[in-house]
Amino acid sequence: MMDRIEEYTIERIKSEVERYFPFYDSRVEEDGLIFFCNIDGEEDIEYKFDLLRENLSRYNFIPLIRKEGGEYVLYIFPAKVKRKRTSTAVNLALLIATLITTTLTGSLLMSDKMSLLEAGAIEEIMKFENLLNGFIQFSLPLLTILGVHEMAHYFASRKHNIKTSLPFFIPVPPIFGFNIGTFGALISSREPIHNRKALFDIGFSGPIAGFMVAIPIVIYGIMNSEIVPKESASGKIVLGSFLLFDILTRLILNISTYQYTIILHPAAFAGWVGLVITSVNLLPIGQLDGGHIARAVLGDKQKHIGWIAVITLLFTGWFAFALIIALLFGVGHPPPLNDISKVDTKRKILFAVAMIILILCFSPYPVYISS
Repeated sequence: MMDRIEEYTIERIKSEVERYFPFYDSRVEEDGLIFFCNIDGEEDIEYKFDLLRENLSRYNFIPLIRKEGGEYVLYIFPAKVKRKRTSTAVNLALLIATLITTTLTGSLLMSDKMSLLEAGAIEEIMKFENLLNGFIQFSLPLLTILGVHEMAHYFASRKHNIKTSLPFFIPVPPIFGFNIGTFGALISSREPIHNRKALFDIGFSGPIAGFMVAIPIVIYGIMNSEIVPKESASGKIVLGSFLLFDILTRLILNISTYQYTIILHPAAFAGWVGLVITSVNLLPIGQLDGGHIARAVLGDKQKHIGWIAVITLLFTGWFAFALIIALLFGVGHPPPLNDISKVDTKRKILFAVAMIILILCFSPYPVYISS
């Protein structure tokens, strides 16, 4: 590829690199340029690297800096062809579709039904009162949690000048025995993440924002839930509890979930889903949010705790999820463009906070049949 790049462009790239990272050797490879740089200290690397990255973007090139064998190595690659942006009409259409499917799911909950395929289910969920309550008590709380989570990622990306899409919601019709009307939402970054600080901020912003929104929704939902004896839930689908949910239940209802079962109010169910999603996203695996922040703080060591997390999940109700993540997406997280500059103490403390939230909200067996 590099043999098709004009010599003039190569010389301009070398000139740009020399301004910020004086080098003692360089090579032109088939897929890019490599510079071996003289760097006295790492204090200014982040600032200089960002300036170099911005300047090289004019030539449609991307820099990566690594420390290998005691040497500072700077790689310059041609940027990939930018994908055509999706119209915001697609985001809006998916949001509307997800509002419909989650409202139908909420209406099912209000009707005490599990699926559209049940006898009389369609007639019940199409009642205006059930639809209205399904929207207000379930769809709106759930999509608020998911939407705030993704928009926090979006604004964190914009803060670090990383181009990204608006959220894409994924609707799921409530025709199965157990679902929430959606597979969640996601955003798509249109360029690589620059450094560890940006990687941390983008990864941490979503879970913490979703967590803060989910807490008051869970509290409201628990306050309006019904308490029944544990025996009455025999043979029914039961949602697995977790430490934070147990604490809130004891404080609000003054009962133990080991002795009683709670028929969750739809808002409590939405909050439960939000907190479980938050905990799963915080697992320090691959491209999950927890993988982002673990890679930012721990560097290449992230893959070790990623494997520990995957192996642990194999002994829980999340074993299928663990296999999919490990086999299809990988356990390790790719490094940012600048993998040398470290995160500050504040972010290391926030990493500990994220792991505490993971422990508080993780449910080993989120759904099971009561015996």
